[in-house]
Amino acid sequence: MLRTKKAWLTAPQRQAQLRTAGDRGKTAYFGYESVPAAEKSERVRRHFNTVARQYDFMNTLLSFGIHHLWKRAAVRMLALSLGEKVLDVCGGTGDLAILAAKAIGPAGRVIVYDINRAMIQSGVRKIVNSAIAPRLQYVQGDAEHLSFPDACFDAAMVGFGIRNVTDMVRGFNEMFRVLKPGGKMMCLEFSKPTAPLFRGLYDFYSFYIMPLMGQLLAGSRQAYTHLPESIRMFPLPHELTAILNRIGFAPVTSRKLTNGIAVVHLARR
Repeated sequence: MLRTKKAWLTAPQRQAQLRTAGDRGKTAYFGYESVPAAEKSERVRRHFNTVARQYDFMNTLLSFGIHHLWKRAAVRMLALSLGEKVLDVCGGTGDLAILAAKAIGPAGRVIVYDINRAMIQSGVRKIVNSAIAPRLQYVQGDAEHLSFPDACFDAAMVGFGIRNVTDMVRGFNEMFRVLKPGGKMMCLEFSKPTAPLFRGLYDFYSFYIMPLMGQLLAGSRQAYTHLPESIRMFPLPHELTAILNRIGFAPVTSRKLTNGIAVVHLARR
């Protein structure tokens, strides 16, 4: 176990778990639990199989609907143009993809790319017979090995999913690879609230209320225990900016939402 205390990791601990994640021959972290690196993808797949049917409902309930505002703001900041080709990595049930599809118009295309088939199927049901359905395509695959050629997308985005990738840096490297020169990347992810008092309330809600609601309403306490643990292991905004810079993205900017609960990173290839 990385930590037994319900707390945010220190900077050295965050760096240590990132180095471990990049060592494919050893271990990775599923929440605070250390597991063989080769096992994490399967755990993530099982995790989302468990929550897929209730995923959208639980997101809205647990965030009091604010996640919709975050996603709309993030896609608006990505500033998509008509006719662009967009990749939604770890796209899940497609909330970001649907917003992007509306922005790019009939000539554009959005590909939802996710490792979990149950999540993809839940997303497909949301757009059946809708006007934007022809603009959306779905591909099942691993974010560390995107099944696309180099420099083929105008924009790439990932929302609340990159922290579940075994080797996060490799996932970002793959997004860099498939973007055209000058292409845009957007990452929307949870982070550490700025105000200490608010952070304390958020921690209590995350570690006690969310798992209870997950057990009662989604049938899985474990899934909603893993969620706050994975958030507390994720790099802080300045750390993620440095990671993206090392990969080659420039410039990289970030914007905090709702006292820093969520952060949008924008970058150029």
